Amino acid sequence: MRRFPAGLSRRRPAFRHAAGRVERLPALAAELVKLNCEVFFATGPEAPILALKGASRDTPIVFIAVDFDPVVTGHVVNPARPGGRLTGVTAIQSVLPAKRLELVKELLPGIKRVAVMSNDQTPGQLAVVEEAAKRLGLTLHVIHFKQPPFDYESAIADAVKSKAEVLFVLGSAFFVPARRLIPELALKARLPSVFHHAQWAETGGLMSYGFNFPQMWRTAAEMVAKVLRGTKPGDIPMEQPTTYELAINAATARALGIRIPESIRVRVDRIIDA
Repeated sequence: MRRFPAGLSRRRPAFRHAAGRVERLPALAAELVKLNCEVFFATGPEAPILALKGASRDTPIVFIAVDFDPVVTGHVVNPARPGGRLTGVTAIQSVLPAKRLELVKELLPGIKRVAVMSNDQTPGQLAVVEEAAKRLGLTLHVIHFKQPPFDYESAIADAVKSKAEVLFVLGSAFFVPARRLIPELALKARLPSVFHHAQWAETGGLMSYGFNFPQMWRTAAEMVAKVLRGTKPGDIPMEQPTTYELAINAATARALGIRIPESIRVRVDRIIDA
């Protein structure tokens, strides 16, 4: 017999997935509302939160904000005491993209032009990168995608045509299905590619810097459990990852003829040689 921790619901969770089709989210959120869920859980871009807020009035929402900053977008006013019906974990995308671009400049100090892959779910990240680029003296060539499916082959060709020296991919759930294709196309075009999570370096990206996904999910799961035990989400402080990981794909660096400077090497958490 399965044992449930004291105070937790015995109801089975209900799952809904839009499969990359944002227009389906309001209908899926409405379906969940009809099931009288005790708490909603949303992860990735801002769109699922907007759909759940629009379809429901009082149900608590726990989120993992991967592609956006919930404070900047107004979903949470005070991270220490959210006060409303939302709380969750943030990847602080109002800070990390700038740090990632700084690492790119340190890794490749001679670069002047960077191609940036963006989409309709990453405007906040793009604004942060644009500001950091001004400070670092870099010119950006923004490749903006709208609705999936995305034409990555044409995007890489556009980056090459623009004389970009690096491909900088913003963190987005919409890009995840191409986590092998994008690094592969970038390498063929001899473009060093930089990402927000180590899974991209594992599939051939040159470098990644970002949060630890398992840690974020564990933290969010604990928040969901607190809500199910009766704690108001507004009384649960929003959290952010406590550790960040810098990963380098050594095989990709060799293929591109890039020497990793010692200032970067001493801070690398993972060297991937495959």
